[in-house]
Amino acid sequence: MRIDIFTIFPTLIDDFVNKSLIGKAQAKGVLTIHAHDLRDGASGTHKAVDDAPFGGGPGMVLKPEPIFDVVEKKNPPRPLFLLGPAGETFTQSKAKELSQLDGFSLLCGRYEGVDQRVRDHLIDGEISIGDFVLAGGEVAALALIETVTRLVPGVMGNEQSADSESFSEWLLEYPHYTRPWDFRGLTPPEMLRNGNHEEIAQWRRAKALEMTLKHRPDLIEKRGGLTTEEKKLLARKF
Repeated sequence: MRIDIFTIFPTLIDDFVNKSLIGKAQAKGVLTIHAHDLRDGASGTHKAVDDAPFGGGPGMVLKPEPIFDVVEKKNPPRPLFLLGPAGETFTQSKAKELSQLDGFSLLCGRYEGVDQRVRDHLIDGEISIGDFVLAGGEVAALALIETVTRLVPGVMGNEQSADSESFSEWLLEYPHYTRPWDFRGLTPPEMLRNGNHEEIAQWRRAKALEMTLKHRPDLIEKRGGLTTEEKKLLARKF
């Protein structure tokens, strides 16, 4: 998979994607991630990529020329998404959809946003990571990249990990425990070391349902409520 990011802070992106699982996946050739500097398309001594908005008002707006110039020269994989508040809300389902592509690209906004002509004539869509305000799209891009790439085969060490994590089935994840078994008199449920993998799987499923009902009941509603089997599972005593 190839991902291109257009930003005025390419080193911020590079520092992140060249480390940990994403960095290892790039070294193996599973991923190819390029961060492109929008200032490469700017002219003048100061390489300005922003200017005051027509009609007045606070803040600055990213100019169309540098963005069009760099994107057209790099010919990135499509679709090209602008990261901004007007976009489709990013979810695990969207991440799974993007993970099945050969590639895609991200444009990071800054200041008051981008010139509307970029929205109208260059990008293919817009994605938002939530209803809050960031100074720019770089943090959103990193969150999206990590969420998507960990679903790409070969990126994670254990492919089952991505399938069992929170939101994979509109459920939060079950509780995890590790060594030591006894920490200050606090011990995990005994059945986790009884060797009965089927029973452990059922316990984990029940706990995931309990966690979701308690903390994110809206997710249960999104998946159409509890099934008859899930209700029976919740009624069990482990």
